[in-house]
Amino acid sequence: MPNPTLTTRRFIAGAICPKCKAIDKIVLHKQGDQQQRECVACGFKDDLQDLGAAPELTTRVTPQKHSADEAQRVTLIDPKKDQGKNKK
Repeated sequence: MPNPTLTTRRFIAGAICPKCKAIDKIVLHKQGDQQQRECVACGFKDDLQDLGAAPELTTRVTPQKHSADEAQRVTLIDPKKDQGKNKK
């Protein structure tokens, strides 16, 4: 009979065991309310703590937050006026 407190084990792709350094041998499973990782090659076990969501890294494509008071310049273009400039 299966243990009701033990959930399905999931292999973590690319994970490296901290003890034996084997690749793709780490599985995650929950036991009660605690999440554990285990190496199927050497038997290493470790309890994982939920640290919450990591803050988003700032990159050049990360949307910038603008304040409501900050004014932005807008240039209006008249398509009829600009149409004659590009023709040769």
